[in-house]
Amino acid sequence: MTQDALAVWPQAWWKSIELLELTTTGDKQRDWSLSAEGGKGLFTRELEEALLSGKADLAVHSAKDLPTTLPEGLVLAGFLPRADARDVLVRRADVKIPRRVASGSPRRRAQAEKWWPGAEWTELRGNLDTRLKKIAAGEADATFLAAAGLHRLGITAFEGLVFEPVSVEKMVPAAGQGAIGLESREEDAAKFSGAFCSKTAHAVFIERAALTAMGGGCHAASAAYFDGEALHVFHAPKGRAVFAADKIGGADAAAATITAIAQWLKT
Repeated sequence: MTQDALAVWPQAWWKSIELLELTTTGDKQRDWSLSAEGGKGLFTRELEEALLSGKADLAVHSAKDLPTTLPEGLVLAGFLPRADARDVLVRRADVKIPRRVASGSPRRRAQAEKWWPGAEWTELRGNLDTRLKKIAAGEADATFLAAAGLHRLGITAFEGLVFEPVSVEKMVPAAGQGAIGLESREEDAAKFSGAFCSKTAHAVFIERAALTAMGGGCHAASAAYFDGEALHVFHAPKGRAVFAADKIGGADAAAATITAIAQWLKT
């Protein structure tokens, strides 16, 4: 992700950039259950501490991992152009109807558990390659992965597995999924913002506002995706809804989104 960020920055910046590699708690604790431990800050805390201490000036995140509320003094300076935001169902080629599905995401489970009544749900931790190997070895029949993550690692196929992209109409992605977000100290944001994608920023800020209105963080059973024409949302147990862009537009799209979602939840 960091290399993707470097690719969009002006070349004059490159000579002065130092890369600081940090490992987050979520990366270290491979055996933790994210649904049980709670995912808030697990993949961001160490990076944010580096920003606040002045050890780093810019943090590169998968936008879907960012909590809806950032630490005081930090802001989202911008986003890279968004990749495919969809989820991908990865299943063993010899399995048509999964009976054991691996996912630690409450959002994915809440939307997909009705597809296979009676299926057992479990979790698989590890990096993406490790999880694919575990599915192929039969530790579960299927799992869900982000299309953007597969694309960034150049994975289009895996022996013994079938990859099936899931439409937004069938499974609403996580807020910010497919987008790389850049976080900075508030006073530094202006000098970075011009290098990034305003279209992605507009969409992700709407999605994060929707998540706030639904009372969900990045690991809750809630989802929001804005495709430029409509906002798709999911909330357990309420269900799903679609809001036309003109219902959440205007000068303050975030406020309009929060109002629209709040009214929907009351109905």
